[in-house]
Amino acid sequence: MRQKTSIDIFNYWNRIRGQYDAPLRAQIDPASVRHILPHLFILEETSSAGPRFRLAGTAICSLFGRELREEHFSSIWSGSQPADPVKFADRVMAHAVPTLINATGYTASGRHLGFELVMMPVRSSSETCDRLLGCLMPVVNSTGLGAEPVEFLALDNSCLLSGPSAMSVEPSQAQEMPKSLVVSKGGGDFGGALRRFVHLKIFDGGRVS
Repeated sequence: MRQKTSIDIFNYWNRIRGQYDAPLRAQIDPASVRHILPHLFILEETSSAGPRFRLAGTAICSLFGRELREEHFSSIWSGSQPADPVKFADRVMAHAVPTLINATGYTASGRHLGFELVMMPVRSSSETCDRLLGCLMPVVNSTGLGAEPVEFLALDNSCLLSGPSAMSVEPSQAQEMPKSLVVSKGGGDFGGALRRFVHLKIFDGGRVS
């Protein structure tokens, strides 16, 4: 894991989960990660067809050139391998183990760029782990990013972030990404706070539930 945004959200997730394998959704305070909200997403488990997007940051929606509301996670992956990333996402929730994915994004004109994707389990209750908090970041700064939508991601490799790897990551080697917002203090409902910050697209009536 090399991107500062990925490290920030992973360390935040690791801190709020404490001694448990995954935090409760109510523990997530958007004010604490306000500066990286555009790069975050939440997947929810569905009874069929795999996990789907419940929340998607504006940076992610802009990357793909469309609203990802209620789209299945498989929709952003290469048609030849959608089952693999979906399987990883399902395992994150089923086994409550965070996972790191490296992928390459391709545009219609053939341009490509590397991405880092971190997925972390979240519980809706103490008995149910049916949410996934994720972050999607390019591995290098690109001024042309967003000029042409990414058509799909292709999976390169993945690894579980368990055991010693799940300890807090040192940010010293991370790539600095510009911050346009100042982190403010305060807690509150995740969905309600996101509506105020308007840096994430809010689905299903604007609630995270």
